[in-house]
Amino acid sequence: MGKIRQVEQIICEINRIHQEFSADYFETGRVEKLNLSRTISNISHEHIYNYRLNLHESINDYLMGAEIEIKYFYRVKTRESIDDKIGRYKTGENQYPVNNWLNDIFGARIVLTADELENVRLRLEEWQDEFCLKNWYFREKEGYRGLHVYFKNKSNFYFPWELQIWDEKDVRTNIESHERLKRRFV
Repeated sequence: MGKIRQVEQIICEINRIHQEFSADYFETGRVEKLNLSRTISNISHEHIYNYRLNLHESINDYLMGAEIEIKYFYRVKTRESIDDKIGRYKTGENQYPVNNWLNDIFGARIVLTADELENVRLRLEEWQDEFCLKNWYFREKEGYRGLHVYFKNKSNFYFPWELQIWDEKDVRTNIESHERLKRRFV
């Protein structure tokens, strides 16, 4: 299987798992559904923490059944990292919808060559509707470079998930950037 087909496969599987987990979590009536297109002053922190904890405890059950043939890494955002992000967005002059900035409680990462990454970038628009992609952008900031792809499943009640796609030549500097900027709470 070609690398671009493997990337399509992981995008398909993350979308499927996002949809399944979100439906299992939010559509059973056990959890209050809150509209995440509202600002953080309208969303309880406990709602976010409970989602994160449930995801952390169950994500491997969902991933074990996934059809993924490409090497990937994933993490569930820590509560400390969530608190850090809430602190930064809560105090801003402009208030943004929670689902615009708390879009990476689940994050996966893959590494490609520059040519493969460019081919994927060119295919994202084609995959947008099929795989319920919210948006994507290439981030280049403070030594970090990567393509970020977000999954939403067209629901303002589901927390978006993220897939980062890195060029293999940026792995070391991206890790260093994450250590410097994303782990301040440690």
